[in-house]
Amino acid sequence: MSQTPRQPTDRPVPTSADVARQAGVSRATVSYVLNNTSAVRISEPTRRRVRQAAEELGYVPHAAARSLRAGRTRIVLLPTGHIPVGPLYSRFLSELQGALRRLDYTVVQYGSTGLDGDEAARAWAELRPVAVVSFGEVALTPQGVAVLKRSGARAVITLGRQPVEGAHALAMDQREVGARAAAHLLERGYRRIGVVVPEEPGLEVFSGPRLDGVRATAAAAGAGVSPLALGYTEESAAALAARWAELGLDAVFAYNDEYAMLLMRALQDAGVDVPGDTAVIGADDLLLGRLLRPRLSTVRIAMETGQRLAELVDRVVRDPEGAPEHHDLMAARVIPRDST
Repeated sequence: MSQTPRQPTDRPVPTSADVARQAGVSRATVSYVLNNTSAVRISEPTRRRVRQAAEELGYVPHAAARSLRAGRTRIVLLPTGHIPVGPLYSRFLSELQGALRRLDYTVVQYGSTGLDGDEAARAWAELRPVAVVSFGEVALTPQGVAVLKRSGARAVITLGRQPVEGAHALAMDQREVGARAAAHLLERGYRRIGVVVPEEPGLEVFSGPRLDGVRATAAAAGAGVSPLALGYTEESAAALAARWAELGLDAVFAYNDEYAMLLMRALQDAGVDVPGDTAVIGADDLLLGRLLRPRLSTVRIAMETGQRLAELVDRVVRDPEGAPEHHDLMAARVIPRDST
């Protein structure tokens, strides 16, 4: 009786010993090459031979086993829930993840929706990350930082307005974005300012501080501010534009360029002249905003590169006893164009 051929999924998992035999080297050499160990000198031809053997066999190092040998993981945890996916932040996150991979870290994104600060910290700690970079959606506490460090995290880095005791901090104060937009509108003589607050979940970590920045700047000048809920749909924009006359606004800061372009098109369709009846300003300085008519005024945000943050992670992992570092991650300035 013929036997059913074994399927590829039945094949034994290749080991480092298999790679060593095929490459004609020791298992230690395989480990040095595939773990990018720089302390041992290995010739480039040998490195190529090991990598080729590993590729042919389909071998990859076992991350858990490597962590046991090293006494810690190489996992950098990026908690995510509703992190904004606009071009500016997408580029920053891509740079960060690429730079961390080049430094031989394993980047893991963790869905944190519905978790509060200390509960989230305990959940993250279960993965035993060597570093955590929290983007501010979950408000870490000193107790949460301590839990992470006791579980083996050598670097805990937070992004947001306020530093957290025990963590390194990257200041990303979104109030500055709103303050810059409001100051520009006030300089142009506008006094009744609307502020778009996106309805999409997760954006409040950015939209709330931006609204606060507008309010503080407008209050100092005696100007009025009206929050405007807006979903990222044509229907929501059209509904808001339909009641624009009753709102009595002469300007609007529309959270970012995407919401600004959505609202400006709806206002124009409703017969509202931009900027004659209402000035519009966004943020992020997207190329498409320059192609519209009128060209869109915006707040340009200059952020540190993801490479710089990755270097900070690596530096703190290597020297976790250093004093907490605080760095400014972003700066903002207005680019005035025709829409204001």
